[in-house]
Amino acid sequence: MSTVPAPADDGTRGAAATPAREVVLVTGISGSGKSVALHALEDAGYFCVDNLPPELLREFVRLEHARDTQRVAVAVDVRAARSLPALVPLMDELRAEGLAIRPLFLDATTDSLVRRFSETRRPHPLANPAAADSPHALVEAIELERLLLSALREVSTVIDTSQLRPADLRGWVRRLVQARRAALTLVFESFAFKYGVPLDADYVFDVRMLPNPYYIRELRALAGTDAPVIDYLHAQPESGELLRQIEAFLRRWLPSFEADQRSYLTVAIGCTGGQHRSVYMVEQLAQRFADFGAVLVRHRELDAGD
Repeated sequence: MSTVPAPADDGTRGAAATPAREVVLVTGISGSGKSVALHALEDAGYFCVDNLPPELLREFVRLEHARDTQRVAVAVDVRAARSLPALVPLMDELRAEGLAIRPLFLDATTDSLVRRFSETRRPHPLANPAAADSPHALVEAIELERLLLSALREVSTVIDTSQLRPADLRGWVRRLVQARRAALTLVFESFAFKYGVPLDADYVFDVRMLPNPYYIRELRALAGTDAPVIDYLHAQPESGELLRQIEAFLRRWLPSFEADQRSYLTVAIGCTGGQHRSVYMVEQLAQRFADFGAVLVRHRELDAGD
């Protein structure tokens, strides 16, 4: 997850070798929404190219620099499987040359991907044409793709699109790139354990031990952003103690993430339904880290219900 500002050109490589100032590299699992993300970046002012072979990335970046293009987005996927092993080392080389490169990896649960392929009737790029309509063959193709892209996922900002509508994904991508000037962007995300842990989480904290407003009739239909729920959880000593402990943990280790040139750190807070306790904790943590710089908030279940 990374937003490292491009260092100033020291002149040692000449103008022709200096790349564009910022490149967003969009990758991920087929069916996870890469086209939607690329369109969002295009709307945000990026010059976008889909399915660029990785071996052409360096020359493409230099060409766009010569054209004075400031922001570029490139989509690379498993169709370039033979070139993928060289992509991670290439990103390191380009960063060493002064390029601010930001890899975004879109992911989703296998069940979500199978449902999307079934709805669109499009074949998976790795599926055997003779068995393209077989659910078993589709799952095998998805798992093979995960394996081929695993190294790239490890060095990227991961966006879990399993429960995101296209409009939500476009908004989330825009918010991520708008935070590009920060050395490290801190993302707080609430979720419900009953719907699964977010695939994009770096840290997961379970807050189901806190008193649950769901069991109070007047609070059940409200959310953790509503004043009565906030007041109720504020009054619980466990809430304050847990907030202090999570805050202390993050403040202890955030400098290490920054030193490691990470751009995004996603802290996921989960409760049973993703409506009350986790939402409250995310909002409180976002306030406590307001002095940190770039802080983004996402409420997975609330956003999905809008």
